[in-house]
Amino acid sequence: MARVRRVEISNFRCIRSFVWDPSPGINCLIGPGDSGKSTILDALDLCLGARRAFQFTDADFHNLNVDEPITITLTIGALDEALKNINTYGLFLRGLNPATGEIEDEPEKDLETVLCLQLTVASDLEPVWRLFSDRAKAQDTKQNLIWKDRVALAPTRIGVLAESNLGWRRGSVLNRLTDEKADASAALAKAARDARTAFGTDAEKQLGETLNLVGEAATELGIDIGGKARALLDAHTVTFGGGTISLHDADGVPLRGLGIGSTRLLIAGLQRRAAKSSSMLLVDELEHGLEPHRIIRFLGSLGAKETPPPLQVFVTTHSPVALRELSGAQLFVVRETEAGHTATCVGTDDDLQGTIRLYPEAFLAKSVMVCEGASEVGLVRGLDHYFTAQKEQSISACGVAMVDGRGVTKLLKLAKAFMSLGYRVAILRDNDVQPDAAEEVMFTRAGGMVLMWQENHALEDELFASLPARAVGLMVEKAVTLHGDALVNAHLQSKSEHAYDLERVRSEIASGAVPDDMRTILGKASRTKETPWFKNVSAMEDVACDIVGPQLAQADKGFRTIVEKAFTWARDD
Repeated sequence: MARVRRVEISNFRCIRSFVWDPSPGINCLIGPGDSGKSTILDALDLCLGARRAFQFTDADFHNLNVDEPITITLTIGALDEALKNINTYGLFLRGLNPATGEIEDEPEKDLETVLCLQLTVASDLEPVWRLFSDRAKAQDTKQNLIWKDRVALAPTRIGVLAESNLGWRRGSVLNRLTDEKADASAALAKAARDARTAFGTDAEKQLGETLNLVGEAATELGIDIGGKARALLDAHTVTFGGGTISLHDADGVPLRGLGIGSTRLLIAGLQRRAAKSSSMLLVDELEHGLEPHRIIRFLGSLGAKETPPPLQVFVTTHSPVALRELSGAQLFVVRETEAGHTATCVGTDDDLQGTIRLYPEAFLAKSVMVCEGASEVGLVRGLDHYFTAQKEQSISACGVAMVDGRGVTKLLKLAKAFMSLGYRVAILRDNDVQPDAAEEVMFTRAGGMVLMWQENHALEDELFASLPARAVGLMVEKAVTLHGDALVNAHLQSKSEHAYDLERVRSEIASGAVPDDMRTILGKASRTKETPWFKNVSAMEDVACDIVGPQLAQADKGFRTIVEKAFTWARDD
């Protein structure tokens, strides 16, 4: 079935200009709110939907600029024979080079035959749907898709009014499951009083295959409809036609009474079964009304794990569950730039794919702070909790996510990958092992921020060197609470060659004087490879919130400056 190969939008709502080549399968649009994701879905629906009119207003024009027309152009490939008919569409058939993405005005060998469907709206607010090619434009020839082809291409949209697909209404997915047609008037003519019962008997014959498919889909998706689905007349209707007939459960209760999640899940399953006649689906906020396990079921019903993909699906989401379930090749980050809107594929790089699994919320944020390790993530989170308790703005509220870069060798690569996707990116790293200096300079020149600890310090070195005596003592006691006296004592003796043990450390701290050499030993002992004291997110988060934050004002100025820079960057929208 047909696939959208290219989307071009100009002067439509929040989008000044946008060009995108979607994938033939799942296209999940992600990004911060108001970035244009839903506008892209609306553009697809308006251009490709089977409608003869739509009420546009001045607000549909970008910045209310009605002097420049709205233009939405969709390049459609994988055409069936009807759409490649020379007699019907010969002047409008074009060629797409799959290698370069360039469109030639005439189809040629080794090029995919495509059609370009264009919707334009001028200041008179009248929408005009036309096929487009340079040849036709030169000859001033105008033509739209014939109606049956528009109906065949029209996508199914699962939105607020998704329950409309649970009746045999125009454009409903039920009409695409089979070629069966119901004649409601025949049943109503028998007798008004028992019309529902009479039609229910006939419907079993007229719509049996469709009803069986509905029942199979509901069973597979875990939706209880009380047995076999039935097609009955809606009792409240006063006019009769295809829309009069809707799906009911075994007890005669309309399925439009299902919950939002069940309705959307069932329609997705039905759309999958109708893929041969309608293979395009639009879903805004796919997680709406669905629990996490049903989100996974929903995506599975759309063929998210199948090759080749059975449907071309355009969805938007803010769900970390959905991101974990999808691959980077199915995710597109929508951004507004000075040149216009973009949709950039996340890609299938192993490091990025692993990050999607571990930190999906980062791909839903505006800004990303890539930390060298889990302890840096915990430090920033803990300080953020402390500052928020002091009535300061939380950086999470500013749209900042923290990501574990898993070591200095992967840190810069991951940060550059996020930057290439349009995110604001900062690096927070240790200063004991250095990344490639030239690459780090390129990263900062491209707009990235690099923050590092002082004087060849790792994080633990920095904390024990910079915090006041009271905080140092609290950190030692926190380590004892987590790991016990014996382990902490053993680490101290090992790293100091028995110059220090736990008893002496406590004695020095109690005196209020913490020698520099002892601070150095504490830093080394705390990051011993075997059972480090705070080398995980939760442990360092507690240290930062309960110890570092309250003692920050008395800490070394250099350390305070680094923390201030990190949080100033995070809050700078």
